Amino acid sequence: MNYLEALNKRYSVKKFDPEKTVSSDVLFHILEAARLSASSLGLQPYRLLIVQSPEMKQKLIPAFYNPSQISTCSHLIVIVSKNNIGNEYIGNYFNHISETREVPLESLNPFKESISKHIQHLDSEEVMIWADKQSYIVLGNLMFAAALENVDTCPMEGFSQEKIDIVLGIDTEKEKVAVTLALGYRSEEDQFQNLKKVRKPNDKLFKFI
Repeated sequence: MNYLEALNKRYSVKKFDPEKTVSSDVLFHILEAARLSASSLGLQPYRLLIVQSPEMKQKLIPAFYNPSQISTCSHLIVIVSKNNIGNEYIGNYFNHISETREVPLESLNPFKESISKHIQHLDSEEVMIWADKQSYIVLGNLMFAAALENVDTCPMEGFSQEKIDIVLGIDTEKEKVAVTLALGYRSEEDQFQNLKKVRKPNDKLFKFI
């Protein structure tokens, strides 16, 4: 299946087949797409929680306004974005660059200082908005990769922030749940899969200038 066929087949599943599970190999291929995702300054200001146990999914159901996907999906990916970026986080990032690329840490100081100054100029709300935007880039990559793997998805941000934070044990001083993505295989009972995809025509969406 090429990527356009995969995207045409993709839709936001309303009900998954609870008897079907995404295999670990396929799941890690999808997660690798998240790991390789682009992020501003390369800082990846987020982490992913992979909810797979039936017990934890059951606990999360009350946190969602439309729980049918949570109760039937194979896995739920929760993208958690950072509320702040401190010197320690930036320092660890550059240590990782130094180790990965096998370059002296000192040679990275100009780049490190540039990033540090940029982050310091952002207030806490601006950092949160910026981190959320990076999380949605990850979300897009996850959905695209899943479609290519013939795995169905449903992105969801319709949840109670307070409830989901409590269930997942999120330290709200440091981070927040940005968005979630249910993974699995569509149920034959989900009638939405039979509807034609509705998108803007090219002349309404694209303008060449």
